[in-house]
Parts: sequence; structure tokens; C-alpha cells
Amino acid sequence: MANDIRICDKCKHMKVKTALPKLQKLAPEAEIKVACKSYCGPCARYAFVFINGRYVTAPTEDEVIEKAAKFIKKR
Repeated sequence: MANDIRICDKCKHMKVKTALPKLQKLAPEAEIKVACKSYCGPCARYAFVFINGRYVTAPTEDEVIEKAAKFIKKR
């Protein structure tokens, strides 16, 4: 089963240009969807990644990607 990874293109704490390659490296087979997730309250305060049904938040882009790595499904 492929990983379901989604990030918000409006998030003030993450840059799609830098986050996307990092996530693709963690899960090369995943289709990463980039669009507003209507998660605006937490999105305004934290970087977040929606991964396999979970919202993962952290103060910075690197920290949230590190936390999200725990939820990547391995083949």
C-alpha cells in the first residue's frame, strides 16, 4: 500500500520547494498531494504534514519531516 502524504501550499512554516524533495526522498513511491488542507488553525502556528491519516505537527519544516518519517509505511 502506498503512502498517502499531503502538504499545504499555504502553510507559513513550510516551503513546498524544499519540503517536497525531502518527503520524496523518504517515500519515493508516494504520490504527494499539495493543496490547502483546511487545517488553518494549526497551520498558522506550526509546520504540518498529513501522512497516512495523521496530522503531524512541529515548529519547523525539518522537525515535522523527521516526525513524519515514523509514519511512513515500509514495503
